[in-house]
Amino acid sequence: MMLTIREVRSDADYQAWRWVRMVVHPNERCPSTADLQEMATPERLLVLAESEGQVFGSGLADRSEEAERAFLAPRVLPEWRRRGVGTELLEALVDHAVDHGYSRAGSGVGDEGSLAFAERFGFVETDRQIEQVRMIGVEAQPTPPQGYEIVAVADRPELWQAAYSQVAVATFPDMDVPSLLQVSLEDWECEWINEPAAMFVAVADGKVVGVAGLMLDSDLPHRAEVAYTGVRREWRGRSVASTLKRTSMAWAAAHGITEIYTWTQAGNANMRRLNEHLGFTYGAVSISVRGAVPVGQLADEGSNPAPAEEPAC
Repeated sequence: MMLTIREVRSDADYQAWRWVRMVVHPNERCPSTADLQEMATPERLLVLAESEGQVFGSGLADRSEEAERAFLAPRVLPEWRRRGVGTELLEALVDHAVDHGYSRAGSGVGDEGSLAFAERFGFVETDRQIEQVRMIGVEAQPTPPQGYEIVAVADRPELWQAAYSQVAVATFPDMDVPSLLQVSLEDWECEWINEPAAMFVAVADGKVVGVAGLMLDSDLPHRAEVAYTGVRREWRGRSVASTLKRTSMAWAAAHGITEIYTWTQAGNANMRRLNEHLGFTYGAVSISVRGAVPVGQLADEGSNPAPAEEPAC
């Protein structure tokens, strides 16, 4: 098989890239073609692996939200694994990362075979993220809070930028990740919200003190991903996160969503306990891996492909 790795350029290419992503991760939200095109930067590379017009896999290389490393995600359709496709995808993605000055890279893998593949290239496990899932039924609005109000971003769009400067920047250092997240305001406005009506902020004395909500999925409209949840330290212990999440769950119930899910770092015990209290149960596990690039000698042709994309926080 003469395999070609080529860059995604046309609308049809984007659709093929999304198709692979959704086959490999059927229960994960995938950005739309328009969203992917809007996210395009010189550092971001999307590729397809194909032969004679047939697509076998896809890949993503980009700047990670963790400081000073790249993010790599080769993906191979299940029936084409163990044929060297993942190796060629990874090589192309690593070359792109190195060309942009990175000496470290990471990804997330979802099974032991993919972990073994990553380890062949010198990547090591650094963390595990746990999926928590909540079925949505009849969900009551929470009791009106004391000392702050809950506002939908759709009602006051200017609060989303305030949420970045007043909550996100202040709470990113509290996340249980190997290095501080580096999220620009542009990224926050483009990638961390996709439906302002489903995103909520807690406001006290004119300032945003907490944020939580949902990221909707146009491919699976009955499911939604829990968006970034953060509360300023001085407001913790006052049920702000719980009230925000209950508000988003009531919104989900009113808009035909029957299931929500989130990914939580293994070390973030407080958020896991809050989710348990709200009725979330446990699902899949994603293993975070990190390593130096360029990688060592390529794995043999029988290797298992594909660190999968990291789940959103």
